[in-house]
Amino acid sequence: MRDNIKGGALTEVTFFVLLSVYQPRYGYAIMQFIEEKTNGRLVLGAGTLYGALTSLEEKGWILPCGNAGGRKKEYLITDAGKEICNKEILRLKELVKIAEDIMEEKNE
Repeated sequence: MRDNIKGGALTEVTFFVLLSVYQPRYGYAIMQFIEEKTNGRLVLGAGTLYGALTSLEEKGWILPCGNAGGRKKEYLITDAGKEICNKEILRLKELVKIAEDIMEEKNE
């Protein structure tokens, strides 16, 4: 996963996976959530999703939760993951503001 932790830039997949587990979800439900929220623009394959989940769990941004007795393993975002999401939102807002300012200057 190519997330730039130092600069704060997350990949779109990482950002949406983190958003999807603000409530407990298992793999297939995460894929459905992301596809629905992006109106089908972002569709994850199982390999991409489970690679992302493993990476996010290793970083401490998500944790397995609930009853792991079955085949469906649910995940939930951690406080560290929430902090990363908040930083990404601020970064994106700043990016949009800069772009709008530049575009406005061009139209003057």
